[in-house]
Amino acid sequence: MADPEVTPPPADPDPGVASPPVVRDRLAYRVKCRLLGPPLVTEQLAHEKLGNPMALGVLASDCISSTAYGPEEMLRILVPVVGAAAFTLIMPVTGAILLVLLLLTISYRDVVSVYTRAGGSYVVARENFGPRVAQIAAVALLVDYIVTVAVQTAAGTDALISLAHLTGGGYTGIDHLKLPVTIGIVVLLMYGNLRGIREAGRAFAVPAYLFMLAVALMLVVGLVRALDGGLPHADLHAAGVVPLGREHSGWFYGASLFMVLRAFANGGSSLTGLEAISNSVSVFRTPQGVNARRTLTAMSCILAVMVLGVSALAHFTHAVPYADGNPTVIAQEADIVFGDGWIGTAGLVYVQLATALILYTGANTPFTGFPFLASFVAEDRFLPRKLTRRGHRLAFSGGIISLTVVALALLLVTGANVDKLVALYAIGVFTGFTMAAAGMAAHHWRRRESAWKTWANLAAAVVSALVVAIFAITKFTEGAWLVVVVFPLGVWALIRINREYREEAAALEEMTPFTDDEPRWRRHLVYVLVDVLDLATVKALRYAHELRPDEVRAVHFAIDMARARRLAARWEELPGTNVPLELVECPDRRLRHAVAGLASRVTADGTTALTLLVPRRTYARPLAALLHTDSGDELAKTLQRLPNVAVTVVPFDVTVAMERMRERSRTP
Repeated sequence: MADPEVTPPPADPDPGVASPPVVRDRLAYRVKCRLLGPPLVTEQLAHEKLGNPMALGVLASDCISSTAYGPEEMLRILVPVVGAAAFTLIMPVTGAILLVLLLLTISYRDVVSVYTRAGGSYVVARENFGPRVAQIAAVALLVDYIVTVAVQTAAGTDALISLAHLTGGGYTGIDHLKLPVTIGIVVLLMYGNLRGIREAGRAFAVPAYLFMLAVALMLVVGLVRALDGGLPHADLHAAGVVPLGREHSGWFYGASLFMVLRAFANGGSSLTGLEAISNSVSVFRTPQGVNARRTLTAMSCILAVMVLGVSALAHFTHAVPYADGNPTVIAQEADIVFGDGWIGTAGLVYVQLATALILYTGANTPFTGFPFLASFVAEDRFLPRKLTRRGHRLAFSGGIISLTVVALALLLVTGANVDKLVALYAIGVFTGFTMAAAGMAAHHWRRRESAWKTWANLAAAVVSALVVAIFAITKFTEGAWLVVVVFPLGVWALIRINREYREEAAALEEMTPFTDDEPRWRRHLVYVLVDVLDLATVKALRYAHELRPDEVRAVHFAIDMARARRLAARWEELPGTNVPLELVECPDRRLRHAVAGLASRVTADGTTALTLLVPRRTYARPLAALLHTDSGDELAKTLQRLPNVAVTVVPFDVTVAMERMRERSRTP
């Protein structure tokens, strides 16, 4: 396919018609093409519709991959408090989380039935509470996407390091590579998405099914071994495990309500990604609502079985978290369940590779969701409008790069520690759940459609809001304070951006009539700003005459009087022009102030219009551009408030002039 930017000249050009100019691509554009490939045209923006099995694999990665760290996060809270009793206590806490999953599944089944276009909780909140309240959901989802990238990639790297620990006899020589490897994965995901990788590809469905199979094998083999004599226990006193608390008698083995709530909040991270299907209803085949609802139900059932299964294995094997995160609980479970020998090692390797793969794949989901959500919010004028533009490969490049930068900052600050990142996680996730459920409750309440759906969504909203409150209180000192502060600031910032857009639009719409009964200006003057006498200045002078003004004048602001006098002397020798050169003293070197003063004096009578022509010398070579400064834009900004003054930049390509000079020198 020919480059769409290059138009070949006609085979037999008309000698009386000038050939079109050859437009050279900038260096940055050529580098972009090298890195990302040739540009795609808008017509290539196809929307692939997915069947339910494929949609489950593509959209469930973010959700079911949280099984790899959700149960472990519960144990991190319980084990230091009640010791081995944590492995019994984890089961009722898991049961409470599954109850929340049930309520949210009912609510999101309702969401995908009513709102069959992308947007999820943001669209639900906007339609039912208005655009301003919807910004709470917008901030929640944006934060959720950012932290998801950091958590999933960090957990994926933990899976690989855990594999090295368990197959290498406890070898820890690669632990220091966790942060650079995680950062490299994020950068790789950014690069792939800038190239235009589509989420609706078969490759993204494979890891989900591989991981489901891996967990299913663990559960089946674990059940068989448990019935055949029991599973061995992990070493609770191994070097590097989290400190064990002492078991007590009484309520929940001595664990306070506060600690149980903390464990419940940490375990809530298992439900992240549940909203992925509601954000992508438009990719389903028709009937979209019905297919999305069925896929959501299947995903929730699979998630429930996997979370319950991993928690049950922890209950029986006593797999205990390590302080530095490696080996992970699910890796220890796989090691214990599959046992020794080459078959056991093969099973462990398969589970860990499948875990790492789905975690990294789950980290790719925000690279689609975040830019699309940002574009929706920007279309509503609550984010910069540039986020609505598609880039070189038809991806929302601005959103992808913004997501990458913030996610990398989070990884650097937290050292890619999953436990620290989870403290930032659930508030955003469950705030989005709350907005979606509350919006659906309001939807049904206003329409008096279904009392059962109204109360079911209201219950889901209340429970989700309670999880947000629990997480904000119990994890406040561990990093949740940052999200608590960011949320109101983020909502305020989005509303402030919207107000700025609305005020700008209102000001621009107050248009005066295009014509008046009498001309407003009696005179039109054109001043050419002269720094040196060269071809760029001559081009500006010629253009000035083409404007047919009442007067053309050349003006030089004299910062160096000796140089100004030499310019004036050469100006007098210039043949073919009768334009006078005026020298204006500027001893304090404040050029913009001097130009503004001159323009103000010339147009002070209110009937004189002034056009200032600024010759701009352009350079194709990066080095040449660095060697020269350009003040045209600064002058335009300085003079924009003067009502009768216009600034026009007249470009002159110095590189082309240099090439023509070389051609003449080579011609005999």
